[in-house]
Amino acid sequence: MATFPAAFDALTREALLPAVTALLGRTDVVPFTEGSLPVYAVGDESVLKLYPPVYLDELHTERTVLEVLHGTLPTPKVADSGERDGWGWLLMERLPGRTLKELWPSMSTEDKRRLMPELGELLATLHAVDDPRLAVLAPADRTEFVAAQRDKVVEHHRRKKLPEAWVARIPAFLESVDLGAPPVVPLHTEFMRDHVMIDDGRITGLFDFEPAMRGAAEYDFVAVGLFITSGDGDLMRRFLDGYGQPVDPRRCLAYALLHVYSNFSWYFEELPAPPEPTLDALAESWWGTGS
Repeated sequence: MATFPAAFDALTREALLPAVTALLGRTDVVPFTEGSLPVYAVGDESVLKLYPPVYLDELHTERTVLEVLHGTLPTPKVADSGERDGWGWLLMERLPGRTLKELWPSMSTEDKRRLMPELGELLATLHAVDDPRLAVLAPADRTEFVAAQRDKVVEHHRRKKLPEAWVARIPAFLESVDLGAPPVVPLHTEFMRDHVMIDDGRITGLFDFEPAMRGAAEYDFVAVGLFITSGDGDLMRRFLDGYGQPVDPRRCLAYALLHVYSNFSWYFEELPAPPEPTLDALAESWWGTGS
């Protein structure tokens, strides 16, 4: 959902490769093509991730989260980290298998259904983690974060070229949704097929925690509805069976509209259209269970 900043477009993963091999003292380094930040396979056992100066804070975020979660969730074990020439780097364990995104097109409907409760349980385990070390994660004040996002929500969606008929509905919809004061939990923020590893039909890991935050659980369900169940009510129901509790589709849509990387013009191209051109119908289409 994130994008690599334009200032670093010219610094391709291949262009950075000599500096990476010098840093590691190894030549068996191969760049991955996916991801918003430069990531490299180091042999068969390790992964190196780079953080440009503008994203240096995310090194601390990801390292902290991985250190807290390892042993509770199947996440990469941190081997080493540091900074050089203003850039950060993190060396971590390589998880076995392939991403769910890679495998999804070849998976049977039954295999997808079977996997959903396991994914729901994985997210529930993340949300249940209570460790004081995670207090460093942004935002310090969830209410301020939501207010700041609401202040710029119309401008954001116009900039993303969402049709004006939809943009015009956003303020009233957000006013009608009570986000309440739910428990603050650790959030992956991009819980999607791209970041789940599968091997022999089983989940072997969850990775890519540099945008991790703290906040309401529904903020993580934004990516679940958009990029895992993708508007399939049966898959969402099975996911929630594993998660252990229901979610309110309208609250999920509200957080989707407020999400830092929200891009509804793109979502409308990829997901099924709602039966009616209303935000309430959209919420049920993408986060409902079809029941």
